[in-house]
Amino acid sequence: MSALEPRVSQRSEPVPAEPDGGILGSAYRALSMGIVSVVFLIAFEATAVGTAMPVAARELDGVGLYAFAFSAYFTTSLFGMVLSGQWADRKGPLWPLTVGIGSFAAGLLLAGTAGVMWVFVLGRAVQGFGGGLVIVALYVVVSRAYEERLRPAIMAAFAASWVVPSVVGPLAAGAVTEHLGWRWVFVGIPVLVVVPLAVALPAIRRTASGPVDPDAPPAALDRRRIRLAFGISAGVALLQYAAQDLRWLSLLPAAAGAGLLVPAVRGLLPRGTYLARRGLPSVVLLRGVAAGSFIAAESFVPLMLVTQRGLSPTLAGLSLAAGGVTWAGGSWLQSKGRMAPYRERLMVAGMVLVASAIAAAPAVLIESVPVWTLAAAWAVGCLGMGLVTASTSVLLLELSAPEEAGANSAALQISDALANVVLLAAGGAAFAALGGGAVGAVHAVAAEGADAGSHPAAFVVVFLPMACVALVGAWVATRLYADGPEPVAARA
Repeated sequence: MSALEPRVSQRSEPVPAEPDGGILGSAYRALSMGIVSVVFLIAFEATAVGTAMPVAARELDGVGLYAFAFSAYFTTSLFGMVLSGQWADRKGPLWPLTVGIGSFAAGLLLAGTAGVMWVFVLGRAVQGFGGGLVIVALYVVVSRAYEERLRPAIMAAFAASWVVPSVVGPLAAGAVTEHLGWRWVFVGIPVLVVVPLAVALPAIRRTASGPVDPDAPPAALDRRRIRLAFGISAGVALLQYAAQDLRWLSLLPAAAGAGLLVPAVRGLLPRGTYLARRGLPSVVLLRGVAAGSFIAAESFVPLMLVTQRGLSPTLAGLSLAAGGVTWAGGSWLQSKGRMAPYRERLMVAGMVLVASAIAAAPAVLIESVPVWTLAAAWAVGCLGMGLVTASTSVLLLELSAPEEAGANSAALQISDALANVVLLAAGGAAFAALGGGAVGAVHAVAAEGADAGSHPAAFVVVFLPMACVALVGAWVATRLYADGPEPVAARA
């Protein structure tokens, strides 16, 4: 089936062609509320757990393993993404979503009850595996259960569900950690999973369960992709380890990681992705370029504000809070039907906004520049990210046949996560090389309230290259469509 031909999902209870109220109409209400609630909880966990993590590492006497609590999550989530794509394409998204949420909750419980740091890291690994399963399964649900005209709206709802957690999450986690203890931040979230599961799973069973074509023989499990998934996870883990230990000996795990990573990436992403071929490869590449450049830069914003401008960790974190609102605003803007003919222009403009925000951030290193200018610039960058991220999700599903939605959604998420890891590792290495110290030092600074003595140039060497990467993304955004108005699925 061509990616441009009409696609019809196999449902036991077909959804009406023109439901009242869009994604909150009677036909979609339970499903929309359920899956958006799942995204909301993932967002709350992402923003809350980071606040409690430094206290957990200190109490477990595991500060030396602190960075691995993050890398373990990313490493296993990459494998979960590939597995979820295979599973959802063969059997439907119901089971990978269910198992993913269960693993996510189990990982939180394991981390929250850990008595030693290595058990805590293991819990984060289990949690990452579940997160990888969930995010890809949700994309397949959207592909199968929602009409194409409604997909921009549900993607905008996903983005909006991050707004409240981005503002409330750190404050709530800080209060719970201070008054009840860090463990309650971890063990409390799984209890909240019950309601979204009860609402979403019956609706998914009705609208998106089972294979695309129940009468066709099930496709065989692609064992090669599973092996490549192991390769990409192991490669990322080795690269992260090497980036955290800047010695000559670290070149050995770095080389081994690259040796595993390169062939795995080439096998898991659409052919021509890193040549920016028109259509699907450029959509996947743009997602990685946008997410990697922005997140790598954003990771250094609180550290820069604390060490160079003397802000408290709380104020430094709140300086990014407005970005959640503008990110949702960008996602909402692209969801409007009248904007569909201008999607390419919106995405180019979005990447220019992202590049401008990243390039403007180091201006606060000048004492005469008000700190609030960074918050304003970052809000503009988040607006651009809202335009780009939601649009790449919509385009990916538009260019994917139903039986390929899982694999292609996994490719999109792999590009996103992999670019985050690689660019953050590169930025962290450059930062450390110019006297900035370890990236994780932000947590020590936060705890001690002291100046880390980082040289301003160490921040400049992070932000300006990332701004250049974002500008490359503006060019990639011009290659998402063919010469005419319709997209082309340039697929291997």
